[in-house]
Amino acid sequence: MKGRTIILDHLDGREAAALMVDGQLDDFLIESDAPAPGTIYRARADRPVKGQGGMFLSTPDGSAFLRQVKGLAPGQLLLVQATGYAEPGKAIPVTQKLLFKSRYAIITPDAPGLNLSRSIRDDAERDRLLEIAHDTMGDAPFGLILRSSCAGAGEDDVAEDIARMAGLASEVLNDFGTETETLLDGDGPHALAWRDWTDPAEIVTSAQGFSDHGVLDAIAAAGGAAEPLAGGGRMFIEPTRALIAVDVNTGPDSSLAAGVKANLACAKALPRALRVRGLGGQITLDLAPMPKKDRRSFETALRAAFRADSEETALVGWTPLGHYELQRRRGRTPLAGILA
Repeated sequence: MKGRTIILDHLDGREAAALMVDGQLDDFLIESDAPAPGTIYRARADRPVKGQGGMFLSTPDGSAFLRQVKGLAPGQLLLVQATGYAEPGKAIPVTQKLLFKSRYAIITPDAPGLNLSRSIRDDAERDRLLEIAHDTMGDAPFGLILRSSCAGAGEDDVAEDIARMAGLASEVLNDFGTETETLLDGDGPHALAWRDWTDPAEIVTSAQGFSDHGVLDAIAAAGGAAEPLAGGGRMFIEPTRALIAVDVNTGPDSSLAAGVKANLACAKALPRALRVRGLGGQITLDLAPMPKKDRRSFETALRAAFRADSEETALVGWTPLGHYELQRRRGRTPLAGILA
């Protein structure tokens, strides 16, 4: 089935959202028991970590860890925002750089100024959006980023979104409580789908939507390690406690270029496979054999694939053993842990 379809449904009693592109599951979000990224806390500094420049904090949801701390004393209250899901047994990763993010607008309290997404290139459209931003923000002390989804959007829709996020930011920042507290919950799957899946798509909200559109079968396939690649190869994605191992096999192809073709297919398919499985952290690729002269073309393909991905991923580089390493933000909860 051609085209984009967004299905909003529930799976095992949990809110979930699926994005199908040309009949293939391209993205999947599911509610977790853990606090969602974007959650804002009034936290209390607990104890510093010597040698790492970090501080453990107390929150209503348990311990959190803040990196690159300066001038923060134990017992001090501060506002922080969850940046991802915690690894099992570890503290929630948080930052002091708060973002209030919606479909069209991102309010940046610590970075004043009005900015537009660089993907909006039309001068007339940029002028139109900047005028809306100036009129709506007025003399508000916050910064604003207008997202790429603003292009072509109605003036009232953009202005309403900006005003709502600016009001929310003001409410949170002016909450001067004296105890640890959750001030804002992170967005759930349905809200995230509305916020981030902005390209034109059919929206399905009916009961049994996952079953009717093949989402359940795609989820079952993603529960296994094997991921088919174009050209007949396969990659096996296996999370361990320390890292995520990805093994690339050429399959039945025995030609001299089999390794290069399988590795390029892996580069193209890997972001979607990680998104659907909800995987992040350290990732090590055990690629199919290929000449060193082809490494640059592989890196170029990998960089292009992750450029369009929704989760921040750093391409770290090659190891002495010839593996390729990545570091990916844990912005989703692992699908296997939810459905186990």
